[in-house]
Amino acid sequence: MKQVYETEMMVRDYECDIQGIVNNAVYQNYLEHARHQFLHQIGLGFTQLHNDGIDAVATRIEIDYKLPLRPRDVFIVKVGVRKQGRIRIIFDQVIVRKSDQKVVLEAQVTAVLTRNGRPIAPDLFDPIFASQGETVE
Repeated sequence: MKQVYETEMMVRDYECDIQGIVNNAVYQNYLEHARHQFLHQIGLGFTQLHNDGIDAVATRIEIDYKLPLRPRDVFIVKVGVRKQGRIRIIFDQVIVRKSDQKVVLEAQVTAVLTRNGRPIAPDLFDPIFASQGETVE
């Protein structure tokens, strides 16, 4: 994974289930937050995109859970991004526990940009793809 962004977070008590570990669904919130922060960093705020008539829509999410997080664990969410075909954007994401650098999960989120409900080419990401050595069509 070619990492383009990372953010540090901490597990909050209410995110854990009766087993004392982060509930599986909560990890998607962590991943989404990191993607939104990444967009802000590159000047593509999620709200502004929507106001401009462009919506990013997740079409597939694959998550491989490796280790659990527990209350107050500090962790890092890493984001990589690449293009697949003409319209798909793939976010490769990893969550790493900060204390021991162990991988907590690996995820691949497939997304498309839409305008008026129809998929559009992700030209907004061309500078990111180009900086990673990807061919921009």
